[in-house]
Amino acid sequence: MKKNVPPARPEAPLDCCEITGMCPLSAVNAGTVVCIKQHLAQPSVIDRLRELGLGEQQRIRLVSQHPSLICQVCNTRIALSPELAAAILVEPV
Repeated sequence: MKKNVPPARPEAPLDCCEITGMCPLSAVNAGTVVCIKQHLAQPSVIDRLRELGLGEQQRIRLVSQHPSLICQVCNTRIALSPELAAAILVEPV
């Protein structure tokens, strides 16, 4: 009998950051400051992220990962779903 196991959080390949220098926001440890490099989402979602201050070249700090990802952007905290965070590629600062 299988137990109900929540779906795993999207993880970056182990060598993701080493090869490209970028990895998904969902793979970053809490407390890390990163710079947003690319969005992998639909254009309407990308536009909304930019309106919220999560545009390319923006530096953000990941505050928490559980239950949702909380990012600090210019003294404002924004909660993101794990799926949306996986679509934001970042580079450590």
